Amino acid sequence: MTDATVSRRPVLVRVIARIPATLVLVALILLAGVIWGGLWSPFEDNELFPSVAYGLPQLTQGLWWTPLTGTFFVNLPWVYILTIASFAGMAYLEFMRGTRVALAYFWIGQLFAIFAAAMLLWLGALLPWPWAQVQSLMIDVGPSGGTMACIAAAAGLLVAPWRVRVWLVIIGFTVVSLLFWGALADVEHALAVLLVLFVDRSLRVQRTTVREQRLVAFFALLVLGAIQIVTTLVPTNGPFGSTDAVSGGFVDVGIDTVVILLVATGLRRGRRWSWVVTVLLSALNVLVGILLLVLLLITRSLNMPDVDLDGDPSATFATATLWLLLLVYVVWVRRAFASRRKSPIGSTAPPTLDEVKEDIHRYGGGTLSWMSTWDGNSYARTSTGVIVYQRRAGVALVLADPLGPEDGRAQSVREFIDQSEHAGLIPCFFSAAESTRAALPPGWRSMVVADDTIVDLPGLKFTGKPWASVRTAINKAGRENIAFKMTRMKDESWGTRAQLRAISEMWVGDKGLPEMGFTLGTLTEAEDPEVRLAIAMSPNGDVDGFLSWLPVYGENGAVRGWTLDLMRRRDGGFGPVMEFLIGSSAQFFSEEGAEVMSLSGAPLAHDYPPGAGIIADLSEKLAESLEPVYGFQSLHKFKMKFNPRYETMYLLFRDEADLTRIGLALTRAFLPDATIKQFAGAGLELVRGDKS
Repeated sequence: MTDATVSRRPVLVRVIARIPATLVLVALILLAGVIWGGLWSPFEDNELFPSVAYGLPQLTQGLWWTPLTGTFFVNLPWVYILTIASFAGMAYLEFMRGTRVALAYFWIGQLFAIFAAAMLLWLGALLPWPWAQVQSLMIDVGPSGGTMACIAAAAGLLVAPWRVRVWLVIIGFTVVSLLFWGALADVEHALAVLLVLFVDRSLRVQRTTVREQRLVAFFALLVLGAIQIVTTLVPTNGPFGSTDAVSGGFVDVGIDTVVILLVATGLRRGRRWSWVVTVLLSALNVLVGILLLVLLLITRSLNMPDVDLDGDPSATFATATLWLLLLVYVVWVRRAFASRRKSPIGSTAPPTLDEVKEDIHRYGGGTLSWMSTWDGNSYARTSTGVIVYQRRAGVALVLADPLGPEDGRAQSVREFIDQSEHAGLIPCFFSAAESTRAALPPGWRSMVVADDTIVDLPGLKFTGKPWASVRTAINKAGRENIAFKMTRMKDESWGTRAQLRAISEMWVGDKGLPEMGFTLGTLTEAEDPEVRLAIAMSPNGDVDGFLSWLPVYGENGAVRGWTLDLMRRRDGGFGPVMEFLIGSSAQFFSEEGAEVMSLSGAPLAHDYPPGAGIIADLSEKLAESLEPVYGFQSLHKFKMKFNPRYETMYLLFRDEADLTRIGLALTRAFLPDATIKQFAGAGLELVRGDKS
């Protein structure tokens, strides 16, 4: 069978074909549940249960087959849901590494968990350890040791930083389950994970970034908070003792939960105050554990009556031990928690606007570089250039590409990422070019957000069928005496400027939202003396439409091209005014000797190749939804009339967990002044557009 034949199969069929071992094991477990009734009644009440269940008692009785037979049974009907779901790890492992590897991890993990747990409990039962003595008499069924081993092995296949995050969840789950519940299954789960952790060695926390160090502390504090809540609501009985349900006040737990959530959020953002509070909380809990231990030792050494404690004090010692581990960790990575709410970004004092313009004149820039001079932007000086960004919703949102020498771009990118993370911000680059994408650190992601439409100007001629619509618009304008004028705002009369403002205000009023910002300018930006206006004037002196053009600098202060920003037309004016203005501008710039003319990118209007994946599907569906309001697809099709070439623009980000915050930051950057009412109105317009 050829690869082409396989690729034509439905995705579900291809996935199923690559996980046969997982499906067979699931089918055997379900079949056993049907034959012996475990799917609808507790199998642990079945007379067959002692003959197939595994555990230390069965092994000491010589029932050597039980580790195999017990794998295919489940003790309670509702546990089947968790059991079948746990095979997802094995399915992923088999899909990525093959059937043999998946079966090896499953069976070695299952058998090791069973025999190692039996050995551990046998040794523990020899000691005066009530928990070990009780658990050594327990027997169990189920494949959870093998599935936990597969889940742990699957975590090792994930890309950074998800590998460390999933490993932390797995370790947190197994440690908490073992310490505070400590059933035989919990011991087996912990041993299976420990085996894979030792063999696989895919968890390398020493290589984590500042951001990951904060996430580890954030997750650890949440786990400790969850422990406090759970031990309050339900009784526990782990290796270190037991606790009673509702052993503390619910009001106290509620207050503690709020405090922990606030402090954990501060840790995730790298705030110094949250680090200080975490150190104090950890030290306080460790001190409570130490004082309790001293109190018990004193009372017992003096033969005094034991202090009446709520629950087994050993559980308090276990919790204090976890707090001690957190204390050691946050002190170890204390440099990751130095950010303040308005921590500056940059190796030195930020450059002024005049210095930014000077850098653009000296080193040149891309088609969006002049947008760096607009209001609302901040500047970070690196050792090799300048980064232009906006601070929105905890995100350092970079506009386009770094400014400065081309050979220093990678250094600027790396420095800005480090500085942003130390400031507690999420760095990302919006509308970045391929060269910036290539300068990213390993593991960063990219998403196409637009195609920059470039018209090459040298030798430009509007001949042939591809230019028919542009040629027709220019000829029609000539017949109707529509004049083309390339000018600057400051050079126009008060009356012309008033017409420009009226046309622009009418266009904005039709949208129901204020004018967008960030990469979309307004008439305020068009007043810049270096920005040019292309105006279409009717014979009676009315402005039928206008464009604004931003300069694109090459090296040594030479303008090598122009970027389209504003496009506005008067209602009832000359029909093909935009084709006329853009075509006439192209001729004008070409005659001046410019190299390129950028028509800018239409967001969410990228032409994806077949099979581009889920991001392409999502972008296309989102573009269809937004079309009634912003017309991105229509704008993209309009620009195709000018036969451009395309340069991809990217959103560059560290990982998918940041996309929600980045989406919020982009919304506030593009619409910083929009109100909730205006957003709601735009949403209603989207709904109406979907129904039409």
